[in-house]
Amino acid sequence: MKKILQNSTLLAMLGLTIFLHSCKVEAPPMPNNAYATLKTYMLVNNLDLPALLTAWVVDPNGTSASGIVDDATSSIPGYTVYDLRSAADFAANHIKDAKNVILKDVITTTEALGLAKDAKILVVCLTGQTAGQAVMALRLLGWSKAQVLKWGMAGWNSTFQTPWVNNSGFVDPAKGDLAVGNANWVTTAAPANGSFAEPTLTSASADGAAILKERVQAVLTAGFSTADGATVLGAPATYSIVNYWSAADYTTFGHFARAFNIPVISLTNDLVKGFDPSKEMLIYCYTGQTSSVASFWMNVLGYKTKGIGFGANRMVYTSLKAASKAVYKGPKAWTVTQ
Repeated sequence: MKKILQNSTLLAMLGLTIFLHSCKVEAPPMPNNAYATLKTYMLVNNLDLPALLTAWVVDPNGTSASGIVDDATSSIPGYTVYDLRSAADFAANHIKDAKNVILKDVITTTEALGLAKDAKILVVCLTGQTAGQAVMALRLLGWSKAQVLKWGMAGWNSTFQTPWVNNSGFVDPAKGDLAVGNANWVTTAAPANGSFAEPTLTSASADGAAILKERVQAVLTAGFSTADGATVLGAPATYSIVNYWSAADYTTFGHFARAFNIPVISLTNDLVKGFDPSKEMLIYCYTGQTSSVASFWMNVLGYKTKGIGFGANRMVYTSLKAASKAVYKGPKAWTVTQ
């Protein structure tokens, strides 16, 4: 009898144990903090934005002026040249020996070509702005000598100058001074920058290099677009805007009303925390070309940024030119091929 009671007690205890375990609430899995992994990887591997903005853009000067373009042939020896324009535009006219590449395919094309990480790659578009996206993608993944052709095809030959003519004061000062006399362009001191939480990224990988490649391709695939400067000028309070100039230039040349001033965008010292990852934020520079490379880098990290097309060349061209800042001054006269 005693033995039966002991067995019954053991069975009861076993049943209770099974019941308790079956009711136990498991802790939710920890989120994959891909942003932290990516941030660490980029800092360790010298992929912070200031480090990547070394010799990233090159003027279309001839070799006789210590440039990259062969004066006799209008070719660019020593470089692999990518032209990001449409297939139709490329077929009509392009730089000698250039390859027509779609923006989203710039990494896979480079891998397929087997280009060494120290290869010289020159990326060309129409205005120099789209090319910035491709160059930042290439630099982030190790092709450290990738460069933008400054001003794009609009700086190569007068056939292609129309976009810059229409969005700067090169021909018509009025087209480059939209902000002059506008109440929404001011010279006031900058508002205090915010300090926001970091973006949230998820990835199936816990490897920094793999996460970076995944993010670079995702941003390339998403495509490139810019905000229209005239529209932003009409109602700047409806946008979150970042001026990417020095503090001195911010007040000297003026800025969109309520724009923040972030002269250095960097992971170091958490300077990126001036950007709110929950909002689309617009970045502008002098030409739209620097903001292109910066916005790509920011978006790889999980931010939602966009450049303002043609930058301040469309807002205060005359003042910028007088101060010897970067402004479109017209094309060269290099030849093209079909």
